Amino acid sequence: MAYIQYLTIDGMPLPLPDSYEVQMADVEADSGGETEAGTTQRDVVRMGVVSIPAAFSVSPKWLKLLTGFKQKEKLTVDYFDAETLEIKRTEMFISGYKASLVKDTSYKGLWKVSFTLKEL
Repeated sequence: MAYIQYLTIDGMPLPLPDSYEVQMADVEADSGGETEAGTTQRDVVRMGVVSIPAAFSVSPKWLKLLTGFKQKEKLTVDYFDAETLEIKRTEMFISGYKASLVKDTSYKGLWKVSFTLKEL
């Protein structure tokens, strides 16, 4: 059975994630808010900015590679868009990187890595 390639960062296909979610949010200007009449005024600067929280169970080799991606300011990311069911490409960065040891093994352990990819 073939799996969907959910994430590719800088041309490197990532392993199958334990969790994967595509979130979209609008960026609003500070000039929006509530009017005197009580209606909401939105001044949308950008619509549909993507963020992708993901988590992986990985070997030490992948832990090192993922930590390397965290150090970069800008990443080219191909992601599986749950809305269109297609692969999309955008520039992102990693935020909220967290690595924790799940189980000590004879080969430097099994690691749980989680982070959020945020669109630039």
